[in-house]
Amino acid sequence: MPRVFFISCFLLFICIFSFADASSIGVNYGRIADNLPSAVKVVQLLKSQGLQRVKVFDADPAVLRALSGSGIKVTVDLPNELLYSVAKRNSFAFSWVQRNVAVYHPSTQIEAIAVGNEVFVDPHNTTKFLIPAMRNIHQSLQKLHLHSTIKVSSPIALSALQNSYPSSAGSFRPELIEPVFKPLLDFLRETGSYLMVNAYPFFAYESNSDVISLDYALFRENPGVVDAGNGLRYFSLFDAQIDAVFAAMSALKYDDISLVITETGWPSKGDGNEIGATVQNAAAYNGNLVRRILTGGGTPLRPHADLTVYLFALFNEDDKNGPTSERNYGLFYPNEKKVYDIPFTVEGLKHYRDSQSPVSDGQPVSGRVSKSTTGSTWCVANPEVGLQKLQEGLDYACGEGGADCRPIQPGATCYDPNSVEAHASFAFNSYYQKKGREMGSCYFGGAAYVVTQAPKYGRCEFPTGY
Repeated sequence: MPRVFFISCFLLFICIFSFADASSIGVNYGRIADNLPSAVKVVQLLKSQGLQRVKVFDADPAVLRALSGSGIKVTVDLPNELLYSVAKRNSFAFSWVQRNVAVYHPSTQIEAIAVGNEVFVDPHNTTKFLIPAMRNIHQSLQKLHLHSTIKVSSPIALSALQNSYPSSAGSFRPELIEPVFKPLLDFLRETGSYLMVNAYPFFAYESNSDVISLDYALFRENPGVVDAGNGLRYFSLFDAQIDAVFAAMSALKYDDISLVITETGWPSKGDGNEIGATVQNAAAYNGNLVRRILTGGGTPLRPHADLTVYLFALFNEDDKNGPTSERNYGLFYPNEKKVYDIPFTVEGLKHYRDSQSPVSDGQPVSGRVSKSTTGSTWCVANPEVGLQKLQEGLDYACGEGGADCRPIQPGATCYDPNSVEAHASFAFNSYYQKKGREMGSCYFGGAAYVVTQAPKYGRCEFPTGY
């Protein structure tokens, strides 16, 4: 029979912080603007928000010096325009690593080098230089005895995929497989590194808003989408995109390579044709994504995967070209005021709810908690995450969560059927209803989802409210 017991606060504390260590939130610090605060002030801002990882798009000395001693882990970028020189000359690569990495590390905790950025869509045709450049950078790190602490990778855009829907059909573009992806994944495997991926559900939603639900794109309550290829149910477009990359790697027999999401975000403002680019949607996407990552759970295809995600971006950048959205991905205005209020830490999640409330002049209208607006809803277990995740969620709901689990005790009305899934569904729903069906209260690390029809397990009736 499943274990239904009340766990102690101490065990919950350990569980929460093990999640925080395994999965984490970082931020991209772009500087294509003429009105940003100094690097020293930016580091103070990062620390005040509890952000412990940052990714920069170069290796600017002022930024790396400001980060010295901060305890913030840093990913630096070797720009696309240097790929040719780094690939062709070992001496150039070694000099670059000396000047831009070795002189700052370890006081500045550089943990990774992004060699290029979205190289496959670079109009300057730098793709053929990528793998030689990565190897030369790694060899330079070896010479300086830094290779064991600093990873080398390269961020890819989702456009590197030939297929991304359904997720189970994920595959890389055929012309890139032999010359690039196989040697790239071999290199990551050899060096113990990970694939960097830039994923933007906003672009998919913007182009297909007639068929993609906004709730699905924003991690809000939705019935989910079943992947006909593997039978898994997806409740967010983000998960579906990430699993398409996992599937593409799996098709090439690289199931052992992990992912880091080096860019993702949602614009708070856009042009008239940029559907969904609003402050409310940006707050919902990034806020719910933070909660999604910090509470763990992996993806439907990789339920035990730990994900590190870098939000794009720290500031609105007024000198960027392109549509209005390009200048409005920031979490903060250049004056360091928040564009919208979301947490970045486990502690902050305790006070956060996806409010969908309006924001004006950079100041959120707070105090409203969003509930389901689809009438009566229930929270049920997602069996696809496996028994271990269901049991962990069940233990939390009946313990620290304060759900009423008396009906699923032996001999009680809802004890039968005696299965982890049935008992977890009852406990999850009890917690969900107790919380007033608040957004995010039916998640349990991906082990639960909301339905609009009353679940039925034997003769047990599920309550709709307290």
